[in-house]
Amino acid sequence: MTESPNNHNKTLVLGLGNVIMGDEGVGVHVVRAIEKHTLPAGVECLDGGTGGFILLEPLQSAGRIILIDAAADGNPPGTVTRTTPRFSSDYPPTLTAHDIGVKDLLDAFYMQGGSRDVVLYAIAIDPRQSISMELSPEIAGAVQEAEERILAELRAADPLT
Repeated sequence: MTESPNNHNKTLVLGLGNVIMGDEGVGVHVVRAIEKHTLPAGVECLDGGTGGFILLEPLQSAGRIILIDAAADGNPPGTVTRTTPRFSSDYPPTLTAHDIGVKDLLDAFYMQGGSRDVVLYAIAIDPRQSISMELSPEIAGAVQEAEERILAELRAADPLT
């Protein structure tokens, strides 16, 4: 399969999650917070919602990808981890409330020749939370931490700053 043209100068910041599931929507909350800032040229933010293979095109058209998602990785709720996995199997367990999981999406991306730099910001949540439109206090604090860390990373990669 032929890959979409790759814009090596574009960084895609992709937040995943379902905001009506409370903390499970943390990735969307982070990307929405980042969008409010003046970002370096070539940075595109995308609310990926509950995912789906429709996200393959934006992934394939970026030179660098920063994913933000909730994880049930055994860390205390609110723990923000940054990893640079090389294969979908390297990703921590994320939640399955998405239409398809991050691992499924990335498997399809890699099978189609995707070889971009991918960074994952995983935010640990308690998977037994109740359904709510609100974030728990621990996760609300993690949104701010992830926002600050991602903005710093984006600015550090910008040659104009």
